[in-house]
Amino acid sequence: QVQVVESGGGLVQTGGSLRLSCAASGRAFTSVAMGWFRQAPGKERDFVASIEWSGSRIDYADSVKGRFTISRDNAKNTVYLQMNSLKPEDTAVYYCAISRRGYGMDFRLYDYWGQGTQVTVSS
Repeated sequence: QVQVVESGGGLVQTGGSLRLSCAASGRAFTSVAMGWFRQAPGKERDFVASIEWSGSRIDYADSVKGRFTISRDNAKNTVYLQMNSLKPEDTAVYYCAISRRGYGMDFRLYDYWGQGTQVTVSS
């Protein structure tokens, strides 16, 4: 079994920054891709960013491109999301997920999910 734990959420003002961390662990841990998704109240879960484990592929949602950066530390089984120039519309619960089957932006590829961390951006 794989455990996924997010951290780093909080309350910031418009234009501020946050850095989210996602640590994965487990006896049989393997990963092809790690991704970030978010869900705001009354809305569906949306793709934010993803990274192939080798770092050869990275993708971002259009709404965060140029402001967010995804990165990974393979030795620590950890993925990060640096969020700059935050806007009120970025307010959501952010979830980290791991895919063992392949790389992509489709949530159906992801096998393991964290419990989420709240990000709130005030105006």
